[in-house]
Amino acid sequence: MRIDRKRIVRHHNPVIMQPHPVNTLSVGNGDLAVTVDISGLQTFPEFHDLQPDPLRVVDDGSKGLPEQGERPFSPDDFQIPLRTQSSWGWYTTRSGRDFSLEEAITEHQTPRGPVPYLDRMGLQRAGDPIPNELAAAAWFAYNPRRMHLGRLTLDARPAGPAVGHPEELDGARAELDLWSGTVDARYRLDGVPVEVTTAADPTVHRFATRIRSELLRKGLAVSWVFDPQRDDLAPFEMPVHDSVTWDKCSPGTWLASRAVESTTYTVQVDTTGVLSLHDGGTRVMAVTDQDELEVVVTLRPETRRSADHTPCTFAAVSTAAAAWWEDYWLSGAAVSFSGSTDVRAAELERRVVLSQYLLAVNSAGATPPAETGLTYNTWCGKFHLEMHWWHAAHFPLWGRGALLERSLGWYHSALPAARETARSQGYKGARWPKQTDPSARESPSHIGVFLVWQQPHLIHLLELLYNEGRQDGFLEQHYPLIEATADFIVDFVEERNGSFILPPPLIPAQESYLVDRETNTSPTFELAYWCWALQTANVWRQRLNLPFREDWDLVGRGMQRPQLMPDGTYAALATMPYLLRKDHPSMLMALGWLPDTDIIDAQVMGATLDSVWHNWDLQTSWGWDYPVMSMTASRLGDIEKALGALLLPSPKNQFLSNGHNPQIPGFLTLYLPANGGLLAAVAHIAAAIDRGAVLPPGWSMAAEGFTTLPRFSGATTFV
Repeated sequence: MRIDRKRIVRHHNPVIMQPHPVNTLSVGNGDLAVTVDISGLQTFPEFHDLQPDPLRVVDDGSKGLPEQGERPFSPDDFQIPLRTQSSWGWYTTRSGRDFSLEEAITEHQTPRGPVPYLDRMGLQRAGDPIPNELAAAAWFAYNPRRMHLGRLTLDARPAGPAVGHPEELDGARAELDLWSGTVDARYRLDGVPVEVTTAADPTVHRFATRIRSELLRKGLAVSWVFDPQRDDLAPFEMPVHDSVTWDKCSPGTWLASRAVESTTYTVQVDTTGVLSLHDGGTRVMAVTDQDELEVVVTLRPETRRSADHTPCTFAAVSTAAAAWWEDYWLSGAAVSFSGSTDVRAAELERRVVLSQYLLAVNSAGATPPAETGLTYNTWCGKFHLEMHWWHAAHFPLWGRGALLERSLGWYHSALPAARETARSQGYKGARWPKQTDPSARESPSHIGVFLVWQQPHLIHLLELLYNEGRQDGFLEQHYPLIEATADFIVDFVEERNGSFILPPPLIPAQESYLVDRETNTSPTFELAYWCWALQTANVWRQRLNLPFREDWDLVGRGMQRPQLMPDGTYAALATMPYLLRKDHPSMLMALGWLPDTDIIDAQVMGATLDSVWHNWDLQTSWGWDYPVMSMTASRLGDIEKALGALLLPSPKNQFLSNGHNPQIPGFLTLYLPANGGLLAAVAHIAAAIDRGAVLPPGWSMAAEGFTTLPRFSGATTFV
């Protein structure tokens, strides 16, 4: 029996019944996203803006990651801002003096000689005190920033109804129809019904809204507002220069050219009403004397006076959105937990459905996504390449790999910068940055620049895409990325006592080892990843009828075996302190998250998983750690534990009604790697069951359409 996808998807439509700082909904297409509040628009930004966490202690992290005390989860600790963001909208601030990237460099002594790293930067945020000696690194870390492009808000003429606080909307109800990608909000304002519907175009940087209400005749309006940029400025940064000029094409179509520092973009506002300027041109208001008003906003990443400015309609946008989202839900894989008697099954299904939506909106663009996607800025909106797998690997796993492929062009454009980083440090190949932006320049950090686990990611992602089903041209097109990545990986190792190690300076995926970066050696997960990636790179050469690379094979087969603890479980790394039971339990990733390798023993990993399950400090964990545990359990055939990990009670494993996973109050109030990890883990569960693993009592699972892991077609029901 086929899964009734439409029924399942719409069953989990998120509904907002009351205003709350986390009660937001988003529409978008992977390259543009608009986050709205209970009004169906972006009407109450102050109500949703981030608030400083009163329990936060300012700490530069030089002596380790800041301690996290026990803290029960409460949605009241979090806010989700209202922003309009894109993959292309970035700006760079001016500073009081010219900074040089060389000021951020420290040379670290290694057996191959001094190696430069951009490490003169702590955990400071722009609003924190920043020592003068870190100012240069901080400026490069904070710039460029992802831009807030503007805001579409409910508004009113002077004689119209007051729209000042969300409590003024009586009987409010906002629902995101996942099947069509449309937000529908209904409420009463001054006792009069108001209906607002908002959608985003699936292929154009455009979104649209339609309002129906008798109040439109009495002054209710919609405005497009150019808000100031919301990121804090560091002490050494100048106020942001921001200017707007408007051209009137017709009473209902106006063009704005906005310059934020040296970045310029164009906004076209179309309406069925009439437009007028306010607040010095930073707000354009649409009004009508009818009971219905449409506003369509089109954004373009540069000034294009010669572009086609033909007005667009709400119907065109909403129709295109509905068609794209229906195709999205009908394509690829689907799962259903209908028929389960375990009360947790419905919650897991909800998380699965909402995660698919959020990742298509936020993490399927032309560049790798930020950890908060296109919702609001963390780390200045930059993307973290060690997290790209977590955002996007599920796309090929679920048969939607084309959405991951959108970002591969960026890797090709970034390849020269990655090669230059490797060359400057004395390595062959290409060294991919940890935290970066469209320029591909590494961001200074005393942690990020020492991470290496992002290096094999590109091989992993490309292999998932190939296994999903690609023509031979795919191999030729992307093999240069494989080769450059493998050349760095094989050159990074050192040979000691007849095997190859991962040498310092290094910080493993478990970043709590940051203070030991000068001595950290051979993390368990990274050892296995090196082994697997080099073997896979040679498989690509075989597919292309290229000669076998003996150097890749020698290192891949010769990686050091991971360190064991006295109890026979895997250590985190091969040097002291061998195991810290906090942060990411990254050694688990060596089996399950990663395909099988010769250097990992399944029985040892089973004992390691049990040890993590019972002894880990979950308060210090992150949202993707639970999928890590789940994928390891799936590989070991323990489906009860695989399901339990995804639903493990923990402050870091909570999902809001809109599907978001909050992590850090006042900063990281949603965390999309957790959503992507969840979907990858569910694919692993389906694969394990297809191989013969058994669901625990109380669970029923139907799965269909998985193409990469596992390979089966049609629908399979597991009870």
